[in-house]
This record gives sequence, structure tokens and C-alpha cells, in this order.
Amino acid sequence: MEGFVSEMLGTMILIILGDGVVANVVLKKTKAENSGWMVISTGWALAVTIPVFIFGNISGAHFNPAVTIGMAFIGSFPWSNVGIYIAAQLIGAFLGAIIVWIYYRPHFNATEDKEAKLAVFCTQPAIRDIYSNFICEFIGTFILVFAILGVGNTKMINGLSPIVVGGIIWAIGLTLGGTTGYAINPVRDLGPRIAHYILPIKDKGSSDWKYALIPVAAPICGGIVGALLYKLIF
Repeated sequence: MEGFVSEMLGTMILIILGDGVVANVVLKKTKAENSGWMVISTGWALAVTIPVFIFGNISGAHFNPAVTIGMAFIGSFPWSNVGIYIAAQLIGAFLGAIIVWIYYRPHFNATEDKEAKLAVFCTQPAIRDIYSNFICEFIGTFILVFAILGVGNTKMINGLSPIVVGGIIWAIGLTLGGTTGYAINPVRDLGPRIAHYILPIKDKGSSDWKYALIPVAAPICGGIVGALLYKLIF
């Protein structure tokens, strides 16, 4: 139960801050409107770092099924807890997205661009090419999981590890994020996408379910391969 609550709350905070920074940049009449990709990438990095600090010693701070499943594949996490963790992560992501909508509701109402509204909740590719989009999400998540496992081999002073994890997210966003929006986390995309579909957002448009499988399947595959390669090498 402790792990479920930690993963749910941690993922919820991650989405509140992560989707929140996107809303701050892309929605109309915010004070950060059009502040750019650097702000979004930095915000997402901090959005991961903060809940890792809070819940790392309780649940391991996965907040991502790609991490949970990848670790289970190499025997670093019990398969019996995988379903519990993923359920908690999905619920947390869904709730976090609802909170972002409540917080930015006047700005959603002031924004006419339907794609901008959707971008607050979930990822969209810059160029829609399903095979390339899958490869991008696969590689990004491969690096995420391989790097998270790999940095564990370096001795760090107490409290430094969450900052390093945030740095990995920041690096991926700055270097690889511009093609697909770097979901690199199935629930980060799916939970808010469900919220977008359900919420009474003014003139919201499509939730783009035709693309939704890519940011779910590709990160899981990339996470598994990243974890297996780590295990093979180390």
C-alpha cells in the first residue's frame, strides 16, 4: 500500500509540474507564454527531480512503467508488484492532468489552438511518421533506463541521485525531445490523454487516439532493451 500511494502521488506531482510547464508556455495570456523549449525541458527535468526527492526512499520513485517493467525483466523489481505500480502511476498521471486543467482553466478558455491545448496533456510528433516516431521514443527511453541504472554504479553523496536523474531527463529533452515531445513514459502520455478526452475543455478538439499507441508501446520496448543491455554489460 505504501508503494502504491507513493507512486500515485509522485506521478501526480510529476504531471502537475510537467504538464504545468507546458501549459505555462503554450496557452494564451500566461506570463510565460512563448518562453520556449528550454523552459519546457527544464520544467520537466525539475518535475521529475522533486518527487524523486520525496518518494525515492519509499517506492524507488519509478513513476514510469518503462522503468518498472525494465527493472522487473532484469530481476531488480518483483513482477508481483508491477501491476500495482503501473496502476498507481496511471491514476496519478490522470489526477495530475485534471489538476493542471483546473489550475489553467481560464487560459484554456482563452486559447483557440486545439493542438496547443492537447500538447498540455500529451505528446504529438513534429513530423508524423509512425516508424520514425516509434524509433525516437524507443531510443529516448532506452537511454533513460540504461542511464538511470548505470549511474547507480557511481558512488554519490547523499541526496545527489535525484538531481542526476533530473539531469538525465533534461539532457534527453534538450537533445532528443524535439521530434516526438519525448514522452519516454507510457502513463505520462496515456493518463493525461484520457483526462483530455474526458474533461469539458472548451473547444478542445481530438485527443489523437490514432497516435496514442506509440508513446505507450515504444517506451516499454526501449525500457526493456535498456535494462537488458545494462544487465548484460554490468
